[in-house]
Amino acid sequence: MARHSPVEVQIHTGSLWVGGDAYPLRNISHVGQRRLVPVKKKIGKDLVVGIARIWLVAVIGAAIASAGNNDLFYVPVVAVVGLMIWRLVVKVRQPDLPVLYGLIVNTAGTQRDTVWSTEKGEIDHLVLEITKAIGKPDEAQKVFYVQHAVHHGDIIQQYGANSIGQANHFGHGNIQAG
Repeated sequence: MARHSPVEVQIHTGSLWVGGDAYPLRNISHVGQRRLVPVKKKIGKDLVVGIARIWLVAVIGAAIASAGNNDLFYVPVVAVVGLMIWRLVVKVRQPDLPVLYGLIVNTAGTQRDTVWSTEKGEIDHLVLEITKAIGKPDEAQKVFYVQHAVHHGDIIQQYGANSIGQANHFGHGNIQAG
């Protein structure tokens, strides 16, 4: 499950403030958004493979235990099979991760992913307000709260299909231009 914590975004004194990071409005060359789409779980494959592994361990363990002619040999087999069943149930019951939307700010050729949210509307609104503020950098102060923020401040660089670079987020996924 995503960890939500509100992030304060301010526009004042000619700067965009996201948490403790400041971006001078006159230096912002691009404002946009990205979308992080989690990789969907392959529950069917995981379930079939997990059941096959459990069955294999149980059969081999039972064969080894019966060859020993002692009932105590069954205890470790039952314990291992029980642990494998528990891990499979935990894996299958994990919820799908939400799609994340990120606010992108380019300054002086550097792209920064400043805020990630589970709500697209929050990021859309920020992009619109920041774009307005770039046109009028000396206007009055504006304060926004991104209520569904997951985290902020990571730099994400993706090159090609095999992701050379860094992408910090809380789950598996593909980063797509949004």
